Order: sequence, then C-alpha cells, then structure tokens
Amino acid sequence: MLETFLHIALIAAVLLLIGVYVSWRATRLDRLHVRLETARAGLDAALVRRAAVALELAASRQLDPATSLLLAAAAHEARIADADNREFAESDLSRALRAVVGQPDFRPTLAAREDGAALLDDLDAAVRKVTYARSFYNNAVTATRTARRKLLPRVLPLHGRAPLPDFFEIDDAPPES
Repeated sequence: MLETFLHIALIAAVLLLIGVYVSWRATRLDRLHVRLETARAGLDAALVRRAAVALELAASRQLDPATSLLLAAAAHEARIADADNREFAESDLSRALRAVVGQPDFRPTLAAREDGAALLDDLDAAVRKVTYARSFYNNAVTATRTARRKLLPRVLPLHGRAPLPDFFEIDDAPPES
C-alpha cells in the first residue's frame, strides 16, 4: 500500500514539474510576443516621426521646389503605405533623404537659415531613432523565432494563434553628415 502511494506521489510530482516547466515556457513566449509588439509600436512611431520631419523640411521653404516635391512625395508615400508596401516606401524615403541632404553644401546652407539648424537636428534624431528602433524590433523577432523553433513550442502550440513574426528590412542608412 505504501509502495503504491509512493508511486502515485512520484508521478504527481513529475507531472507537477512538467506542468510548471510548460507554464514557464508559455509565459516566456508570451513575454517575447509582448516585447515584439512593443518594439513594433516603437518602430512605427519612429517611422512616422521621420516622415513628419521630412514633410516639415519639405514644407519649410528652405529647399528648392523640386527637392521639396521629391521629399514630400516620398514622405507621403511612407505614411500611407500599406503593410505589404511599407518597407519599400520607407526605403524610398531613406534614399530621398540621402539625395536631399547629400547635395553639395546642403547642411551649411540650411543651418545658416532661420530654423534650419533645428530642422537638421530633428531630422538627424529621427533618422537615428529609426535605425535603433528597427534594430530593436529585428532583435525581438530573432528572439521570438528562436524560442518558437524549440521542440516544446512546436509540439504544444504555446504561441496560441500569434503569427510567426517577420523581420522589417529597409534601407535606413543615414544621410551623410
């Protein structure tokens, strides 16, 4: 009788340990998905801010009309792009910013104008934030994908109905300083 009780107690303890481990893994995976959503929101905010600064620069009357039109069109496309075209539109905005800021003597000329230095500072900060936010988001995607590739999450769908996250790949090289 005592031996049967010990077997039952041992089985219960093993099942309890397995349950605790599965719960811990599910919680970790949930935290990774929350981190991923937070990083995506930060990336979206940084991209919107960069487009807003680009539109502000285009509307500032600090640029020639053709350059303003090019920059405003790229920023507008980046703001209205759907999920399938967002990476392309954001890359186009990056290239437009590099083309505008890369013009000879652009920075000194703009910095000498009223509010020009502030616009350049805002633009540089917005571009840096996009780079950091994209890196942070892609790191969260890597961690989530790695956790979901392990055996237990594949056998037991611990991720629920959450889709496998994709990387956000854009040309976010900053304009020349």
